[in-house]
Amino acid sequence: MFASLFVLLYVGHLLADYPFQTDHQAAHKADCGRAGWSANLRHAGTHIATCGAALAAGAGLLADLTVSLPAAALALVWIGATHAFIDRRWPVAAWMRLARQQGWAQHGGAAHVDQTAHILALVLAALLLAAA
Repeated sequence: MFASLFVLLYVGHLLADYPFQTDHQAAHKADCGRAGWSANLRHAGTHIATCGAALAAGAGLLADLTVSLPAAALALVWIGATHAFIDRRWPVAAWMRLARQQGWAQHGGAAHVDQTAHILALVLAALLLAAA
């Protein structure tokens, strides 16, 4: 069940991060102030919606997949909150400084670290759901 849950959440993540993320959200989700937080939270909300839809579709279509509603709600809040935090960009930059990866950061590495952090959050959400 973990694998099914993870795949569903990952597909929801990919949809929210790529085809459903607006240019405005991508450009401003890390900005300071109200406009930045607004873009960031709208983008995180898209993640909650797409991952929720993926879980609902999976629960409806896959006979062996049962999802606890309280666990699903907690997992979706976790996904939205961690996505909003990671997408402020300073956590990834801080990690890359700590890991002494500034050169890689200047050559596109931050996008890979960003996606790895998001996938880790999805793995934890899928583990929570599988254990519930």
